[in-house]
Amino acid sequence: MIVGTRKPLAEIQDMLKGFDRILLSGCDTCVAECVAGGRKEVAELAAALRMAFQMAGREVDIRENSVDRQCIHEFLLDVVEQAESAQAVLSLACGAGVQALAAHLPEIPVFPALNTLFIGETAERGLWLENCRGCGDCLLGLTGGICPVTRCAKSLLNGPCGGPKNGLCEINLAREFNPEVPCAWLQIYERLMALGQLDRLMQVARPKDWSQGDAGGPRRVLRPDQRP
Repeated sequence: MIVGTRKPLAEIQDMLKGFDRILLSGCDTCVAECVAGGRKEVAELAAALRMAFQMAGREVDIRENSVDRQCIHEFLLDVVEQAESAQAVLSLACGAGVQALAAHLPEIPVFPALNTLFIGETAERGLWLENCRGCGDCLLGLTGGICPVTRCAKSLLNGPCGGPKNGLCEINLAREFNPEVPCAWLQIYERLMALGQLDRLMQVARPKDWSQGDAGGPRRVLRPDQRP
């Protein structure tokens, strides 16, 4: 899932300066799971903005809307219809959702209410971990299901580096982390040992094809049955 956090209220107010009819549009999937941009968060932010604008002596018409996924164009029809009477739209979706909505509203400014952070795993209630970077060249089959690109501070493909101490990454010595960052390659070793697959560590990972990641500009995937 995509993990995001809400921008400070003051920053959001500054973006909406000069607009008197605003539509708040949420996304009820990823960012709703991380309690940042679902229907409930739309209502909370709308109430906070109304109060903030009133205290600033401004009368602002704030409307609320939420869809299952802002990143799917077909789901945006209701938002586009409601946005026609607005001067600006504040999207509580990830960056992909904000851009999808903006593409449908060429004459209406669309602002982000969230900072999009990473592809995350829900580890426990209220805790999300970055475990995947979407690099496009997955190595998890070689590393016991633990990603060295994301979870190793140096993104080493053949580790460990020799710097970890007491099971912790050496970056813990450079600055104070809370909680401390474990050595990903020690975790990979222990995982493969438990699986009886330590021989996998004898395979030297080939140089990574970074062109499959974000180094070559925006990526796209076309389903095979949609190709001409």
